[in-house]
Amino acid sequence: MENIEEKACLCALNRIFGFEPKIALALIEILESASEVFRLSSKDLELITGPHFKYKGQICRKAADDAAEELIRLKNRGIEFYGVTHPGYPALLKECSDAPIGLYIRSVSPPEDLWGDGVSIVGTRDISPYGREWCGKIVRSLSYSPHKPVIVSGLALGTDIEAHRTSLERGLPTIGVMATGPDIIYPARNRATAELMAATPGCALVTDYPPGTAPLAIHFLRRNRIIAGLSKATILIESKIKGGGMATCRLAFSYNRDVFALPGRIDDLRSQGCNRLIREKIAEPITSEEALLESLGMKLSARQKAASFRERLADTFRDTLPAEDQELLHKILSIINKERGITVEDLCTRAGLSYSRASEAACLLEIEGFISIDLLQRCSINYKNA
Repeated sequence: MENIEEKACLCALNRIFGFEPKIALALIEILESASEVFRLSSKDLELITGPHFKYKGQICRKAADDAAEELIRLKNRGIEFYGVTHPGYPALLKECSDAPIGLYIRSVSPPEDLWGDGVSIVGTRDISPYGREWCGKIVRSLSYSPHKPVIVSGLALGTDIEAHRTSLERGLPTIGVMATGPDIIYPARNRATAELMAATPGCALVTDYPPGTAPLAIHFLRRNRIIAGLSKATILIESKIKGGGMATCRLAFSYNRDVFALPGRIDDLRSQGCNRLIREKIAEPITSEEALLESLGMKLSARQKAASFRERLADTFRDTLPAEDQELLHKILSIINKERGITVEDLCTRAGLSYSRASEAACLLEIEGFISIDLLQRCSINYKNA
């Protein structure tokens, strides 16, 4: 059974030591539970912490009782609190020395079902068309992996919300880490996406800030460590030299997690942060979707790649070709996948098409990067894009 007292005491410690969780973690380790912290007399607490401990007056029975009442109110609103000693607390985050004492979680799924192989995607709010395109490509590529990762981001404008929305569209679980209390969605324009995440199995909204916490600048910096801590890898899409995405990547690097950055033009302010992390060897450059998947240990087999052809074709040609033409391209692509090096002329026979029709389809596939055609008109799958 769940220990309600321990949960309330963890919640109270999270309120008190939100910006200095290491102190609370040390107290819990010494006393072996959060409940024992609140059973200490003032004299015993002073023996452990010293006479000048600034939080001494806040560690009292009333703080734990108030936290217990808060948890009841939140539960009625579909928000749960899980402390660092709870089995539902994310294991990856627990590895971090500055892990929060607890998390407020809003989700239709139990916490044990939320913490998969997390991949954080972060970046500037002022995302460029280039950044938006590659954010979509990266999430799309991750969605083809046989082991679906959880996409983690900060629910902010620009890169964050692009990652969340694309994840939902692609059927990937996604977690939004908020810089506010669990009862406040910021920015308000992202409320619809946030509500959809909270209502989608495998997705969640999480924060370590207590109810009523406003979106102040300092809160975003503290929030970033959770984004980095929940993930095995962090991907920076775009960032200036200074920014939240840069801070998240440096935190991820300090946690010995993998960091990747999308290279950009030297004179583009939105790429200067990515380029710097690559130069400093903090981040590995993203050179292709396939290379990224391989680095993440999610490389697709030839069979898995072939199975994804139809879906990728639909993504590429949904707005430009009718369904029957897409089906024809899929047929040709499947033939080329089975017979690497087949010529366009032989493709006509296999597909039952005229030379002009087969050549037109093959050229279209080559233009979009699905196949390569050499000087002898031999066709082969271009797995970097297909």
